[in-house]
Amino acid sequence: MPLSASAQRLLDHCRHPLVRDLGWILLAPCLVDMPGATRPTRAELGLADDERLAAWLLEHERSPGRLEAHLAPALRGRMGLYHERLWQFLLDEAPATRLLAHNLRIYQGKRTLGELDLLYARRDDPRPVHLEVAIKFYLGLVEGPGTPDSQARWIGPGGADSLLAKRDHLFHHQLRLARTPEAIEALHPLLSPTDPAEQPSSANDPATAVRLAMPGVLFYPWHAALPAPRDATPDHLRGRWLYVQDWPRLSACLPPGTRGAWLHKPHWLALPRHEDLESLSTLSRRLTAHFQAAARPIQIVLHHPDNAARRFVLVPNDWPQQIPLPSAPRL
Repeated sequence: MPLSASAQRLLDHCRHPLVRDLGWILLAPCLVDMPGATRPTRAELGLADDERLAAWLLEHERSPGRLEAHLAPALRGRMGLYHERLWQFLLDEAPATRLLAHNLRIYQGKRTLGELDLLYARRDDPRPVHLEVAIKFYLGLVEGPGTPDSQARWIGPGGADSLLAKRDHLFHHQLRLARTPEAIEALHPLLSPTDPAEQPSSANDPATAVRLAMPGVLFYPWHAALPAPRDATPDHLRGRWLYVQDWPRLSACLPPGTRGAWLHKPHWLALPRHEDLESLSTLSRRLTAHFQAAARPIQIVLHHPDNAARRFVLVPNDWPQQIPLPSAPRL
């Protein structure tokens, strides 16, 4: 499932890849529902109206200097860091919000309890909001831990993590961190002097709202059926994964005129425009050369003018070499 037609039209107004990624994090749905932690809404950011959002993106398209400077340190780093910096910029530049802090470490004496990704406030409400962000691309296993709809069957391309492990860490640790006494003390300087939330608090103080944004793509196997994982959002973005040995069969089924692109990190977010894609024959030669020299999974996009763009992950024929097993259930 690609972005909705209305969301794609908004992105198509933009050509700058960084601006397109900025728009993508606003428009891409989350992968799973998380109890008690919704994502910041476009209304909360002051960008609910499509025309206003299009004008805001166009403003950064015309003058991308601030965005380019802010993202420059993350263009060759981890995908998660790039995603975080996009949110930092969004929360500080959106009409209705302001960024208060990011990567705020919480200490218990000399021990680090964790780090709060982002803290922001609405311009009409001084109370801080804690936002955790994650961007994930998981591939579903036909055979693996648990039942067919288990989140443990959805693993990263490198086989180092799973949707279940990420979901559990967010739910049991990250989203609860802001409610600890140590975090409340650390947040105290961010509160307005007239804010009632500044009154004595406990670990259960509801003053700091909690938000979560976890967009990404779930890649279903090309060669077999697999149900969506439990708690997946109805509109989550979908792709397909296949073994490199199956690429000739897939490419032979594509309609004439299909073009594609090899997506390089961190640009796994907004897909390139059709005119920026290359011919299928050129892409095939590059894919063949890659898998002759390396065994790293790669993500591509395929697009024909008559169809929506589709994402695929190609993996070595012996993938995965490791499967992260779920930890013991936590209460």
